[in-house]
Amino acid sequence: MIEHNISLKPYNTFGIDVKAKAFGRFKSVDELKDLLQNRLSKVGIETPLFVLGGGSNILLTQDLPFFVLKNEISGIEIINETETSVVLKVGSGVEWHSFVRYTVEKGWGGVENLSLIPGSVGASPMQNIGAYGAELKDTFVSLEALHIDSAEIHTFNKEQCQFGYRESVFKRALKNQYVIVSVSYKLSKNPKINTTYGAIQSEIEKLGVNEITVEAVSQAVMNIRRSKLPDPKVLGNAGSFFKNPVVSKSVFEQILKNYPDVPHYPQEQGEEKLAAGWLIEKAGWKGKRIGNCGVHEKQALVLVNYGGASGQEIYDLSALIIADIESKFGVSLEREVNIF
Repeated sequence: MIEHNISLKPYNTFGIDVKAKAFGRFKSVDELKDLLQNRLSKVGIETPLFVLGGGSNILLTQDLPFFVLKNEISGIEIINETETSVVLKVGSGVEWHSFVRYTVEKGWGGVENLSLIPGSVGASPMQNIGAYGAELKDTFVSLEALHIDSAEIHTFNKEQCQFGYRESVFKRALKNQYVIVSVSYKLSKNPKINTTYGAIQSEIEKLGVNEITVEAVSQAVMNIRRSKLPDPKVLGNAGSFFKNPVVSKSVFEQILKNYPDVPHYPQEQGEEKLAAGWLIEKAGWKGKRIGNCGVHEKQALVLVNYGGASGQEIYDLSALIIADIESKFGVSLEREVNIF
């Protein structure tokens, strides 16, 4: 069923109240095809499509003149299994953290460091999501996506997805051309535990576990995230709002001269990745509020809606922060969330 002028407030984690020109849900590929076929008569072929997953990585600044397709494709199935690994095919509408918990409960390793990331499975390859020393591409096998114009299902392997830092081909060359319907991941039955990033090791020690397992790592990551990040159900936000910038050696050396304690992570070709949250906090933005929005008091990387803020107000706040970081550090921050 296609509805018109539907509020998207329940469907985005910032809680922004804007309307979609048209709205439809799909729980299967066939239902998706039906919506696309009905697009001409009930919406208009000229109306752009917008596929909505968990709504956790978007900022809506205006009513959307789009046909919004709400992805609700479910299911987790084993498509290959050996003594050491298992490959799972997951519906793109599955909540990401539900999928992570499923693998953790089985004792399969690979995505435990990505626990509690909001959003859907279908969004994970688009963003190449990452946290605490792990990225989606580490376990990714392939995905299936429906080509909007032809309604054909195409399969993409890791190379074809062109993964980068919070990037993929679906955010660039193939943007708005496909709807991801399933994603396959390879998990290990003999997992290599990664506790080197951030405070994972110390959090595991607090848990007092005798053996470091994927369950322990997942719980540690959840504890850390909950201590730093606000629950979108309580305080509107989209998680990390900015990407961690990668800067040249000369820019880094200038910053290091003024701030010897700057956190940094060496990259290829002599570049350095900096922590955007550290830069924002150092510039004095942490906990700052402007009207009904602001920078979270515990994590400067997160912008929040205290209630009643418009998407434009939050965008304007982000613009002020970007300009200030450029002025103070000579570093250009890039928004991680998608702006509409």
